[in-house]
Amino acid sequence: MEVLKYLVLIFGASALCVFILSRLRVPVVAGFFLAGLLLGPHGLALVPETEQVEVLAEVGVVLLMFTIGLEFPLRRLFMLRGALVGGGALQVALTGGAATALSMWFFGDTLAQALLKGFLVSLSSTAVVMKLLSDRGELNSPHGRTSLGILLFQDLAVVPFMLLVPVLAQAQPQGLWVSLLKALAVVAAALVLARWAVPALLHQVVSTRSRELFVITIVFIFLGTAYLTYKMGLSLALGAFLAGMIVSESEYAAQAASDVLPLKESFVGLFFISIGMMVQLQFLREHLGVVSAAVAVVFVLKSALVFVAAFLTGSPLRAAFITGLYLFQIGEFSFVLASSAREHGLLSPWAFQVFISASVLSMMLSPFVVAAAGPLSVALLPQEVRRRLGRLKAEEGYPHALKDHVIVVGYGFNGRNVARALKSMGIPYVVLELNGATVRKASREGEPIHYGDATSREMLLRMGLREARVLVVAISDAAATRRVVQVARRETPRLYIIVRTRYVLEVEDLLSLGADEVVPEEFETSIEVFCRVLDKFNVPQNLVQEHVQAVRRHGYQALRQPGLPVRRLAAEEELLRSIQTQSFLVKEGSALVGHTLKELNLKAETGATVIAIKRGRELHPNPPANFHLQAGDVLLLMGSAQELQRALEFLGTERFLVAKYQR
Repeated sequence: MEVLKYLVLIFGASALCVFILSRLRVPVVAGFFLAGLLLGPHGLALVPETEQVEVLAEVGVVLLMFTIGLEFPLRRLFMLRGALVGGGALQVALTGGAATALSMWFFGDTLAQALLKGFLVSLSSTAVVMKLLSDRGELNSPHGRTSLGILLFQDLAVVPFMLLVPVLAQAQPQGLWVSLLKALAVVAAALVLARWAVPALLHQVVSTRSRELFVITIVFIFLGTAYLTYKMGLSLALGAFLAGMIVSESEYAAQAASDVLPLKESFVGLFFISIGMMVQLQFLREHLGVVSAAVAVVFVLKSALVFVAAFLTGSPLRAAFITGLYLFQIGEFSFVLASSAREHGLLSPWAFQVFISASVLSMMLSPFVVAAAGPLSVALLPQEVRRRLGRLKAEEGYPHALKDHVIVVGYGFNGRNVARALKSMGIPYVVLELNGATVRKASREGEPIHYGDATSREMLLRMGLREARVLVVAISDAAATRRVVQVARRETPRLYIIVRTRYVLEVEDLLSLGADEVVPEEFETSIEVFCRVLDKFNVPQNLVQEHVQAVRRHGYQALRQPGLPVRRLAAEEELLRSIQTQSFLVKEGSALVGHTLKELNLKAETGATVIAIKRGRELHPNPPANFHLQAGDVLLLMGSAQELQRALEFLGTERFLVAKYQR
C-alpha cells in the first residue's frame, strides 16, 4: 500500500506544479522535475524511498520510446542513416575526446578516469529530448531528425561503454566481443520481425475482433522487446524504440498508438519526477559553485561539439545549431554508467554527487534551453556567417529571370501539393528546401528545387524574392517560420505571404509579423470535417459555405476556398469530365422568390441545369420553364464542377436580375 500512497502524492503534487507553471508558461517537464525535487527524500521527504517509483519510471521511458518508434518505420529510419552513423559516431568521439582531455588537464585524472568521464558527458537524455520534440511537434523537422539519429547512436554506444567500465578499472573483461555481437543480433532480429513476423501476428489477432487481445499483444511486444534488449546489454529505451518500429511496419500502428497513449502520458511523468528526486539539496547548496561550473562547461562544450558533428555530416547550419542546444544535457543512462564506475572505484563519492547534481540540473534546464533555441539560432548566427557557411553546401543553378513567380519554402507533404498544383496550372515557381536528400530526389524528377536556409535574407533574394508575387511557407519549424515571414516582409512589402502552421495559437504572431494569410492545420481540418458531415446530410452548399465563412470571420483563410464536397473519382481528369449534382436552398427574402425558371435562364448563364425542385415533402422532377420559385425550395442542379460553381455564385448574388434586365 506504500506504493499506492506514493503514487497519490506524486500525481497530486505533479498536477499542482504543472498547473501553476503552465499559467506562467513554463514547460510541463519542468513541473515534473520540481514535483520530484519537493517530494523526494532530499526535499520534503514525503516519498522517502524512490526504488519502487524508479521501477515505474522505467516503464514510462519504455512507453515513450515505443510511441516514438511507431512514428519511425524502417523506411524513415533509413533516411536517418547519415545522422545515425555519421553524426552520432562523430558526436560521441568529439565530445568524449574533449571531455577526456579536459579531465586529464584540469583535474589530473588518470587516463581510465578521464575516459570514463568522457563516456558520461557524451550521452544525452533520450527521454527528455524525445518528449520535448514530441510535445513541440518537431520530430520531423530537420533538427528533430538529426537529434533522433544521434540519440539512437548514443543508445547503441552504451553497450561498449558498459562493457569497458571493468576494463578501465583493470578488472577482467568478460565477453566484450560476444556481447557486442549479441547486440547486433538483437537489432537484426528486430528488422526481420518488422518485415514478416509481427504484421502477420497482428493480422491474426485483429481477425478475432477482440480489442483486449490486441492491447495485450501490443504490450507483450514492446515490453518483451525491451526486456530482451536489456538482457543483451542494450538499454530498455532502445528496445522499446525497436518494438515501436516493428509495429509501425503494420497497418495497425495508429490503433496501437491510441491504446498506449494514455498510459504513456502518466508513466513518462513518473520518470521525470524520479529524476528530480535524485537531487541532494544539501549537497547542492554546499557545492553550488562547483556544480554550476560543471553545468556551464558541459553546456558550452557539448552544444558546440554536437553542432560541429551535425553540420559536418550534412545538417543545415541552423538545424545543426539547434540540435546542439537540444542535446546539451547529460543523459539518464549516464547515471547507470556512473553507478557502475563508482562500484569499480573510477569515481569517488564526491565526484559521483557532483556528476549526479550537474546531470539532473542540465536535464531540468533542457525545457528552457529548447524553448529558446529557435530565437537564439537567429540571434547568435549572424547573416554573414550563415551566408558563408551555407555556401559550402548550397547547390549551383539558382533561378534567373523569374518574375511574378511563387516561392515555396519546404518540400514536405504540403509543399509538394502546392508545387503540384502550380505546375498543373502553368504558374512559375521555385522551391527552397533544407533536406539534402529531398533536394536531390526532387531535382532528379525535374522540380525547380534548391538547397538553402529560407531564414537567410540572401537565400530568399537568390530565389527572386523581390520579383515574386507569392511566398508560401510550409515548414514544421515554428521559429524558422516566424523568421522567414519577418525577413520576407521587411524586404518586399508588396509580397503576398501565405503560411501553414500547426496550431491556431500561432496565427496571431505570424499575422503580426507580416503574413497575409495563415492556415492552421488543426483549424482547416475541423472545417473539412464539418463540411463533409453536412454534405452527408444533403445540406445545401450555399448554407455550408455560409458556415465556413462564419467560422473564418476572424481572418483565417485557407489556401483554397472550400470546394464543393463532390463525389471524387479515381483520376483528376475523369473528375473534371464527369457530371455532378449539387443543391441550392432558396432562402426567405431571396431575389429568386417569385421568378420562374425561364426568367432565371440558368442553363444559358452558367451551363448548369435544374433537374428537380424539392418543395416541402414534394419532389418536382424536370420542372417546367414556368415553374415559380418560393422560399424554402431546394434546387437540384446538374453539370460539371465548373458549371456548378458558376451556378451557385449566380444564384447566391443579384447577378441573375442584372442578366434578366440586360435580356
